[in-house]
Formats: sequence, C-alpha cells, structure tokens
Amino acid sequence: MARIAVIGAGMGAMAAAARLAVAGHRVTVYERSDTFGGSVGRYADDGFAFDTGPTLLHLPAVYRDLFVKTGKEPLERCVTMTQVDPASRHVFADGTAVSLPNASRAGVVAALDTALGGGAGAAWGEFLDRARDAWDRSRRPLLEEPLRSDWQVLGRDPYPALRRRRLLRPARRADTVAEIGAWELPDPRLAALLDGYALSYGLDPLRAPAAAALLPYMEETFGSWYVSGGIRALARAVYERCLARKVEFVFGGEVARVVEKDGRAAGVELVDGTVAEAAHVVLGARPHPGLVPGQELWREGDVAVQPRPGHGVVPGRFLVLLSLRGARPGDAVHRTLIHPADGAAERAAVFGGRLADRPTVTVLRPDDPSTRPDDAHEAVTLMATVAPHGAVDWTDQVLRERCADALIEAAGAAVPGLRERLLHAEVRTPAETADDTGAEGGSVPAPALAGAQGAYLHPGNRTRLPGLYAAGGWSHPGGGLAHAGMSGALVAGLIVEGDGFRGSQ
Repeated sequence: MARIAVIGAGMGAMAAAARLAVAGHRVTVYERSDTFGGSVGRYADDGFAFDTGPTLLHLPAVYRDLFVKTGKEPLERCVTMTQVDPASRHVFADGTAVSLPNASRAGVVAALDTALGGGAGAAWGEFLDRARDAWDRSRRPLLEEPLRSDWQVLGRDPYPALRRRRLLRPARRADTVAEIGAWELPDPRLAALLDGYALSYGLDPLRAPAAAALLPYMEETFGSWYVSGGIRALARAVYERCLARKVEFVFGGEVARVVEKDGRAAGVELVDGTVAEAAHVVLGARPHPGLVPGQELWREGDVAVQPRPGHGVVPGRFLVLLSLRGARPGDAVHRTLIHPADGAAERAAVFGGRLADRPTVTVLRPDDPSTRPDDAHEAVTLMATVAPHGAVDWTDQVLRERCADALIEAAGAAVPGLRERLLHAEVRTPAETADDTGAEGGSVPAPALAGAQGAYLHPGNRTRLPGLYAAGGWSHPGGGLAHAGMSGALVAGLIVEGDGFRGSQ
C-alpha cells in the first residue's frame, strides 16, 4: 500500500482517487478551494439553482464503469439520470427550427428532412456514417488508452472526407470542420449545425480538424443525459464514493510545488509550508509555473504542449442564470441552440479575443423541481462560448451587461415573453471561472482530437518526472465529463499496473 497525493478535486482527479483507493492505496486529495468538483459547480439563490459548469452527460458508460469498479452500488442507485428527448432544438437565422430526437439516427434524419427539406436528412446521415468511421478509428487511442509514445501517428486525421474535384487542380478533401460544412453538407443550416457542435466544445470550426466530426456522432449515438439535481449531483456522488473508499480530502489545501527526491516525485508542499510525503503524485489541475522547480513536465516532441498550436485562444463560457416567474410549459425543450446569421463573425470574435455581437446561444430549461422554488417559477440558463478573461476584460461591468443583454435578446426565440417573466439575472463569466477553478483565463479545455499534426492532443498522463501523473481536462484525453473521467481511469491504471498498462480492453 502506497501513499498517493492528488492535487485538485475535479472529476478526473476524484475518479483517479476512488480507483486508487480501491486498489489499496492511501489517497489524500489536496484542493485549493473549499469544495469538490472543479468546474462542476452549482449556484443557488432564493430557491433557484443552476449548474455553472457542464449541464448534460454524454457517454455515461464512463461513470457507470467508475461506480462498478469502486463499489457495490451502481451509478443509477447514486443519481437519477434521464435521457433528454428531444436532445436539442435548433433555431436558425432564417427562422427555421428543428428538434432532434435523442439517440435516434433515423429520427434525426427524418426530422432534418421534414424541417429543412432538399435531402438534408440524408446528407447529415451520410456525414454521420463518415463520423462513425472517425470514432471507430480513434476511440481507443484517444479515449481508452494512455497517450502512446509514438503519438505523432495521431497527427493523421481519421475522418474519411469526400474527395472534392476541382477544375484544372488536384482534388481535395476537407481538412477542417468548416470545410466539411462547405463541401459535404449542401444546406448552410447543416453547416451551422456542425459549427455549433464544434463551438460548444470550444473549438474553432475554421481550424479544428475534420476529426471533430466524432463529437456530434458521439452525442447523437450515445445520447444526452440529465442528472436530477444537476451535474453537481454527479460530482457529489463521485465525492461520496471517494469518502466511502476512505479517500481523505484537505480543502483549502493549495499545493505550492511537487516535492522531488532522487529524481522522482516524493510528495507535495502546501502554500503554508506543510510537506506531505507520497510515493506517487496525481496532478488533477492545469500545472502552474514553479509546480516542479527546474522541471518541464512535458517537452515539445514528447507530447502536445499547450496552448495548442493553431488553436489560438482557449475560450471560456459566459452564463446568464435567469430566475423567472411563471411555470415551465409542459412542451418546453430542455436544450435549444439559437444560431446567429453570421457565424463567421462570431468565430472571428471568439478566437480573436473579442466580444461577439451575435453569439450562438444555448438555452437550458431543465424540468427539475430542485432548480426552482415551486412550480410557479422556472430556472433557465443561457450560455455562450466566449473569449477567455484577459483577452476580454470580463470584470468590465458595461461589457458584462452588454453580453448578457445579447444572450437574453436571442433567447426570446426559445422562451417567449422572457423579459416580462424575468425576476433576476445572475451573470457568470470566464473571470468567475478563473477565480473558482484556477484555470487561466477561465478557459475550458476541449476533448483531444486526432489530425492537424497532433495540435489538438493533450499532454500525456505520464510526465517527465517519474511518479508524477496528470489527470483531468488539461491532460489526455482532454476536457468534458467523459474524457475527464477516463483520464482518472488511465492514471489509476498506470500507477497500479505500471507503464505496461494499455487501457481498457
């Protein structure tokens, strides 16, 4: 049995902690804040409650596996999960709207054909076939295995793009999400749909590799799930599983540096000078300068180095949490995306470090009594992908109000009479995310992707310092609830089984 120190209490870190404890190790988690969950936060006021991080769960199998492997109670006994159906409603700039059913390929195709016409459903279905190939080719190395030492092979894009013939010039294939939309999806509304998926993960469609097609495939195939009480309830369940496995938590325990001895990680030193010895250290947060004095945890040529080349800024999220009078209508859709008329202008602003005048707005209306004081009120969340704090000064009150007003104005397409029903609006920006989580600029990491010469990979779970491992959204396999959970599984496997560990079979 070894002592293991875990830095941070995010989802990836806690997933690693629970698995390591079950393997017989003594695990202590050191968290700089006063609570668990990392970016999985919850805001509550006057009977209303809102998720401030992820709001839906995709690939629930990752957390089902965690609960099966760490105790007798399965996930469904610890939280209540329901499939969101329809999975999403999309309102386009021309006024066209379409609701996409949950986890139904045939249903999605039929809905698109009915709403958009012109064979739109068939075109999207053929695109999903190619996206499935990208998923099948990259699922294991990108999600289920530690980052391979010859990671450069992942620089090749697994998406089988169609060959585009050109007069007097060689044929070309789509290399980016934007090119898929332009060359393979004949209806511009389908291109906007695909761009919206990429943007929701913080990816620039103009630069993100075509392999990002696996993201809509993943959502539309494995479904979108809502956890009663919000995703914060899932974080609590993971935290309680850790406690049941005798994991110790030290809140307010900010780590200043990793202690090194004889060329390997030997513990952590807190900002108050306390030193805790450990045989292994798990870094569950983005590393800060000086974490390992004199050491580069990763070097260019070993693994990807962040910020990722070609990606530019790593964006964050802007939230408007709305407390509304009036009951939630029975036919309200859980998630609606309002697409702007000028997606190019939005992309240029977000990834150019500016405020977008007309952003893509996601409207979330969960049918959950725990989010509202009673059935005569409703809690609604508006969300947009925005440039991180620093590129934009999100402490500027005028700027915050201007952005909030733009989201509320757009959301009227999903919530009729929104302004008349408004009791209170709480604004949360990347500045608050940075304060809460310690993430520089309040940036939110995206999942790892193959292609683009490896520019969208994340640093590996092994570091250059023996005994120090990385879990969470800033390490392989990247951001998002499922990917963060898998990072914990990979780190636990490497520590328990050694460098020969190759992931789930």
